[in-house]
Amino acid sequence: MKWNHVAKSVVLALAVMVATSAFAGSSGNKGPLHLSDAAQINGQAVPAGDYQLRWEGTGENVEVSVMQGKKVVTKAPAKLVEVTDKFDRDATVVDRRATGATVTEVRFAGKKYALVLSGAEKAAMGESTR
Repeated sequence: MKWNHVAKSVVLALAVMVATSAFAGSSGNKGPLHLSDAAQINGQAVPAGDYQLRWEGTGENVEVSVMQGKKVVTKAPAKLVEVTDKFDRDATVVDRRATGATVTEVRFAGKKYALVLSGAEKAAMGESTR
């Protein structure tokens, strides 16, 4: 009877650890995107509005999904770049010199990393939309 209680406790503890690690992992791979004006992401036109970014991968091998609710608006390859200081606020860097505004980088408040969309590392920094 005592072993049955111990076994149940161990199973419960493992379930809590797995749920906690899954939650922590998913919360670290998402962030907000605010577009004041329509812009392109990976060649796809994205209307002005608020979106959620979710990504998989690390370093130079990241795939970003731009979400509006549960709907995927577009996907794009990106690099997850570490910076030395945390960003003060969320910001979207947009290159306005190209044919149409193109999102090149997304920065997240309180984080020491940014998402640089592929091809954007060669583009000069534009103005922030937030």
